Amino acid sequence: MALLAKSRSKMAVALVILATGMLAATGNAEAASCGNNAAGYTAWVQQFKQEAAARGISGRALNALDETRYATKTISADRNQKSFKLSLDQFMQKRGGQAIINRGKSIKKQNAKLFASLEQRYGVPAGPLIAIWGMETGFGNFLGNQNTLSAVATLAYDCRRSAYFTEQLYAALKLIDRGDLSPSAIGAAHGEIGQTQFLPANVLKFGVDGDGNGHIDMARSKADALASTANFLRGHGWQRGGGYQPGQVNFGALQGWNDASVYQRAIAIIGKEIDG
Repeated sequence: MALLAKSRSKMAVALVILATGMLAATGNAEAASCGNNAAGYTAWVQQFKQEAAARGISGRALNALDETRYATKTISADRNQKSFKLSLDQFMQKRGGQAIINRGKSIKKQNAKLFASLEQRYGVPAGPLIAIWGMETGFGNFLGNQNTLSAVATLAYDCRRSAYFTEQLYAALKLIDRGDLSPSAIGAAHGEIGQTQFLPANVLKFGVDGDGNGHIDMARSKADALASTANFLRGHGWQRGGGYQPGQVNFGALQGWNDASVYQRAIAIIGKEIDG
């Protein structure tokens, strides 16, 4: 009897191992696989929808994925990011630094109450917020020309940075679920959203209803976009009353905004000129 029990025990262990292996193999077979061209995109979307449903994404957002298309312009932009290779002077000229400074000073005066409230709440002065706003979208005048969901889904499918943009895609779907992003929303090539160009995961984490209407509308509400930007900077270590030039305490928060050193320094230069 002892030998029989031992034999049955070994058999049970073997069956568990076999079942685990089969489940792992099945899971791997069902996992959406990345690709490097448009050929596999449609099949990938259907696989990804199954994974997203298992993570609690609702039908509305899942159905929106069926309307996405492989974004060739997004892939082209992702492969050819040249502006960050410019010198600081070249970058400032390309981004219209002086024009942003000139207009930014007027915008600061026209929206004095808004910027005062943002500084009171987040500790971030107007200068860097206006610099970011101006450089990202020309103060909301150009938000991009790419369907946001298609851009993010394409980059999630693309093998180069699939894991990073898969999380951005989940964030975009959650924003659609809660009504803070339209499936037809238009933004920048990498899926950046609104007047200060937040990636979807940053909208989830740092997005603020700045105008108090119950929704976060990064595209149509400058109050939402600017409050969210101030909250982002605070979330990246901004200290009230500290300087934000290179070597000062708040320059690190600007580094959190963008990895490119020319972009970080441009924010600091433009912001200082606007703040006076």
